Amino acid sequence: MPENLELQQFQEGAPPPDPAPRWLERLQRRLGANCPYLGILLATLSSLFFSLCSVIVKGLVDVNPMELASFRFVGVLLPALPILIYTRQPVFPEGKRVILLLRCFMGTTGLMLSFYAFRHMPLADASVIIFSTPVFVAIFARAFLKEPCTLFNVLTINMTLAGVVLITRPPFLFGDSGESEDVSDKTYDIWGPVAAISSTLFGANVYILLRALKNLHFSVIMTNFGTVALVYTLVVCGSIGAVCWPSCGRDRWLVVVLGVFSFLGQILLTLSLQIEQAGPVAIARCADIVFAFVWQMLFFGETPTAYSLVGAVMVMGSVVLTALKKWAGTLPRESSLRKRFRLILLE
Repeated sequence: MPENLELQQFQEGAPPPDPAPRWLERLQRRLGANCPYLGILLATLSSLFFSLCSVIVKGLVDVNPMELASFRFVGVLLPALPILIYTRQPVFPEGKRVILLLRCFMGTTGLMLSFYAFRHMPLADASVIIFSTPVFVAIFARAFLKEPCTLFNVLTINMTLAGVVLITRPPFLFGDSGESEDVSDKTYDIWGPVAAISSTLFGANVYILLRALKNLHFSVIMTNFGTVALVYTLVVCGSIGAVCWPSCGRDRWLVVVLGVFSFLGQILLTLSLQIEQAGPVAIARCADIVFAFVWQMLFFGETPTAYSLVGAVMVMGSVVLTALKKWAGTLPRESSLRKRFRLILLE
């Protein structure tokens, strides 16, 4: 495909994508491709590893977040290179170069903007904006990938966002109840929210671009992403003077674990988007809020409130409903079991 025609696959009436490559078909068979919710399961596991990365970042208070981002991308790049070499995949395949570069730019910029938002506005406020990604994914998936956006998708998206709001309880909606131990000023300038909203838009486009790259081997996507993102973040670290090796002992081991978990989370997310549609994957990825909620109880001793418990149930409920709908949709129309799920199938 010529370079100037790459993005035509996003246009209405463009030819359908090529059939799934043999490596993906073999992988689906090995992982149990007869399981219709495999993509959602992989996305949820991706959320687990990314949430553990967040725990490590929260614990490494002496390391600049931008520097941690660099280590995270090293963890994505190094394991992907041997896989790329072993499978003899093209490093920068013709016909996909523009989309690959866009994926790298969108993903890296979105991550950096989210760090900026967390630094310049309250964490709860930034979280509730950034995790509204499913709304934008559903819109972009409909606009660019022509994926259906049904009433069920609208309901699960709103259920997810409502759960996110209850878990994070942003002060601009719930007010300052005075129960928080953090008495710092919660006011912030306009650039914090701008960064959070921009991060959400960049993140939503990553899901769309990965769907457009679904027929590429995951090692190609991850090698390009890791390389561009590493150079990008190192330039930023150098410009702000944040190039410093972590202290010996626990910090260095946690940095290594951060890289491993980042690789596992990224490869699972990439595979899930090569199997499943972008909208359901984005909703399943919101499960990392629930995982983070659990890790905070285990590692940081933060007791959940009733709002948090209800929000966690709503987020996980949307993931379960999405998986059930996907599974029920594969059943024969005359199946009695399918008839029991006709409410979520909207039949």
